[in-house]
Amino acid sequence: MIKLFRNGEVFRSLLAFLILSLAAVISVWTYDERLIIPVICFCLGFMLIHLITMLFRYKKIAELTSDIDRILHGEENISLEKYTEGELALLHSEIYKMTIRLREQQSKLVEDKMYLADFLADVSHQIRTPLTSINILVSMLSEPDLSFEKREQTVHKLYGLLSRIDWLITALLKMSKIDAGTVKFRKEKLTVQQLIDKACMPVRVPIELHSQELIENGEGELECDAAWSCEAIGNIVKNCMEHTPDGGTIKVIGKENSLFSEIVITDSGSGIDAEDLPHIFERFYKGRSSDEKGGFGIGLALARMIITGQNGTLKAENYSGGAMFTIRFYKTTV
Repeated sequence: MIKLFRNGEVFRSLLAFLILSLAAVISVWTYDERLIIPVICFCLGFMLIHLITMLFRYKKIAELTSDIDRILHGEENISLEKYTEGELALLHSEIYKMTIRLREQQSKLVEDKMYLADFLADVSHQIRTPLTSINILVSMLSEPDLSFEKREQTVHKLYGLLSRIDWLITALLKMSKIDAGTVKFRKEKLTVQQLIDKACMPVRVPIELHSQELIENGEGELECDAAWSCEAIGNIVKNCMEHTPDGGTIKVIGKENSLFSEIVITDSGSGIDAEDLPHIFERFYKGRSSDEKGGFGIGLALARMIITGQNGTLKAENYSGGAMFTIRFYKTTV
């Protein structure tokens, strides 16, 4: 009760009632003295009803404030349904919306925190493996009786491991830019054959070293970001090369129709394991048949991010001769 009187709004309203009551008493006293007591009783009763109403109202507000404070301190099993009547109904509605939004944001922050922890663990694991090999090779180079041929082979292996780490860091930076929304994909018009030629250029030499045959054929035109799309297609072709035996065949066939431009990449390998197929585009996921030289498991994830970032689609499946990846760049948003 004392806290209620300390409230400025309550104090001002009571003061206004007192002034009005005093004015009413004075007016009645000048008119008829016999009406003074009934008027005083009426004014006191009205003030008492007003005071009780204010007390009940501020008690509800105090309860609501306490519940909000508990919600802000992490309690979740708090219901605000008891505030759905009277003047607090509108305030309850807005606070309920705010509470739902805060809980959603909290849940999202927890998910992001867990994702970041898992991501950092994956990155550290992927980098630790080649770093361990590098440490071993460096210790071998420090041996004084190491032959020149052995030293040359060791240096070559070191360059290969360092190149893998460099590619991993570069790919992670590209993925983080796409995740952050800082990459703006441009629309460039070029032929399907031009895109295939540019995308396959970096992998032609490794394919020849594996005595594999690369068949390219593209028809029609398309609009896409050439540089990023080449990155995506190149990663898929590289993945096919790594899972195709020596002497095998990799085909990159493109065509255009009235709805989309399609590029189909196939290989003559063993295909994709049924257990791996649902996870093949996940970051750091490596299939059952992958080995340590097969890659880090982010090339296909980056490829899908690039394709979907341009309102396209990327699908992986098996067919009679191996694995098949289908890329579609739609002419309208899907």
